[in-house]
Amino acid sequence: MNPPPVNTDLNGDPKTTGLVTAVRMADPLTGWTGGEGWIARTEDGGKSWTVQLRPQFNVLQIFALNDKQAWASLDLGDIRGSKLIRTTDGGRSWSDAGVVPKSGFFHFVSDREAFAGNARTTDGGKTWTAVPVPDGTVGEVYFHDAMNGWAVTRDEQSFSIRRTTDGGRSWISVFTRKSAVPPVDAVIRSAGKNDAWVELIGDAGMSQRSYSLFHTADGGRTWQPVLDNSQAGSGPAPGFTMEDDGVPSNRGSAPGALYVVNTRIAFMGGQCYACDKPNTLGKTTDGGNTWINLTPEYPGYGPQQIAATDADHVWWINTDDAEPSRMYATSDGGRTWTLVHTFDKPKA
Repeated sequence: MNPPPVNTDLNGDPKTTGLVTAVRMADPLTGWTGGEGWIARTEDGGKSWTVQLRPQFNVLQIFALNDKQAWASLDLGDIRGSKLIRTTDGGRSWSDAGVVPKSGFFHFVSDREAFAGNARTTDGGKTWTAVPVPDGTVGEVYFHDAMNGWAVTRDEQSFSIRRTTDGGRSWISVFTRKSAVPPVDAVIRSAGKNDAWVELIGDAGMSQRSYSLFHTADGGRTWQPVLDNSQAGSGPAPGFTMEDDGVPSNRGSAPGALYVVNTRIAFMGGQCYACDKPNTLGKTTDGGNTWINLTPEYPGYGPQQIAATDADHVWWINTDDAEPSRMYATSDGGRTWTLVHTFDKPKA
């Protein structure tokens, strides 16, 4: 695949944005958002945004190592991957960096090394090497580093969470659980070589989607059931039955965005598409031992975007195809929220 070069010219009003499709904060003041043909930067915690680039493609994801080094993936409409661009000067200039295979979630661990599903690059995105994955894998695998990765597999009556410590050459089952409804998808994030947060997505029905969340901080020796979001319309969450209790549930009738800060702190959005205010948010600050459902409910029927730099500083964007995307922020862990920015209305 030889994607076209990115147009690095900035044309139009630097304050004009639109639908938000990606966000990443480097610290409590500095970060980036992106959307339908634009990338913008804030230096005041999200209150104001300046467009730095207007690429000819929509932004899929932004990842930042710090307030100078960041990458963005652009949607080329190609199932083989997405265009990758980068900045090393805080966004004053952007350049071509390569591709991201299969348009999946990517994360850089250094200036040169990054992972996207079972693919690894050591030259900043120019070339990628595929890593072996277990048979029956559900969703994308996740590599924390070159050696340590996680995957979910399933059969008709159970699922397994598998781990590799040798770069994918071998995969060991570290957690197996019977499941009346095996997962149809999985989202994995990791904040350390022995850490994994595994979201298992089940069936859908009546505008509902069941899901569960599990966490380990010791390489898979022990697992904490964090969330059991079984739903009346969509059935039991993977790993649970409708009769199970004792595990918290997140608000909403379908999963929103998952954002992991470290081995103790994670935020998980909920969405209720039959509600007037569909968006809610929950969190854990003790590795999943307890779950706190936060109070706010916000409008917007599109995907959520979440970013956090620590337990206190969180940015939460709720989107809609017909209404402006709105960014809410907290500096006290979600006890109070402020509408810090309203982006422009999406293109018709």
